[in-house]
Amino acid sequence: MRAWQVHELGEPGAAMRLAEEVARPVPGPGQLLVRVRAAAVNFPDALMVRGQYQVRPPLPFTPGVEVCGEVADGARQGERLIGNPVLPHGAFAEYALLDAAAAFPAPEALDDAEAAALHIGYQTAWFALHRRARLRADETLLVHAAAGGVGSAAVQLGRAAGARVIAVVGGPAKVEAARALGADLVVDRTAEDFVAAVKQATGGRGADVVFDPVGGDAYTGSTRCVAFEGRIVVVGFAAGSIPAPALNHALVKNYAILGLHWGLYNTHDPRAVRAAHDELTKLAEQGVVRPLVSARVPLAGAAEAVQLVADGRSTGRIVVLGS
Repeated sequence: MRAWQVHELGEPGAAMRLAEEVARPVPGPGQLLVRVRAAAVNFPDALMVRGQYQVRPPLPFTPGVEVCGEVADGARQGERLIGNPVLPHGAFAEYALLDAAAAFPAPEALDDAEAAALHIGYQTAWFALHRRARLRADETLLVHAAAGGVGSAAVQLGRAAGARVIAVVGGPAKVEAARALGADLVVDRTAEDFVAAVKQATGGRGADVVFDPVGGDAYTGSTRCVAFEGRIVVVGFAAGSIPAPALNHALVKNYAILGLHWGLYNTHDPRAVRAAHDELTKLAEQGVVRPLVSARVPLAGAAEAVQLVADGRSTGRIVVLGS
């Protein structure tokens, strides 16, 4: 089969190489071999290729942590599933492996590319907003990187929860994307101060919940515009800078700092992951959520797609289509 492989860590555009003849992975106990129909590109893909992610598969490995695939053989042959491939056999290939217990039916309301982009980003946003922050209707939700893969999911799920959503994006090209997602207010951080915009929009109160996959200055600014008894959910550090929060500031302003590593729920509470998938499937069927797929590229374009995400130059999700 054809598969992208990483033999040496580095920037995706250079480190990922497309091999034409790679052995098809063999499923072990409890695993399913799937023919890849679509693979969504995630920021962790770039981090993994660079050797900066918490999961470090042995070299050589095939990247790609999110897939929509069709079971290739056995009793479940033909089923369309989504999930996280079993590394080192990632999704940027013609075939991948899934753990049967952690594979979910692809929602019929979504095509292959949309279904591939539903799992990680929407599960992350769901757990951040509902499990960690306990977002309530009529609260104000501030979403950073709102036109990105996980940020766009948070915008849609915030609206579905009845919250007022303030979306922060980087550049005019991403403003319209955030508006189309349903954000009530879109702030271009390259042209205006999002802290002042949030305070003005909330009459000085600030945001009740902050969804932050960026870190760096985004986190620092969020502490200045979070509301009394607000909650800041730390999802990631796409800016490359990990903040060192001043806990005395959290005490004085009476806000909470919450961490979210969604992948841990697969081990600690897999039932909650499945329940979230069921809710997301219902929302997809109702047309309330639909992944923002900005580009669909062939397998040969995977390395360039991962590099675009690594450089922060993508909008929504780029999806690599199966052959």
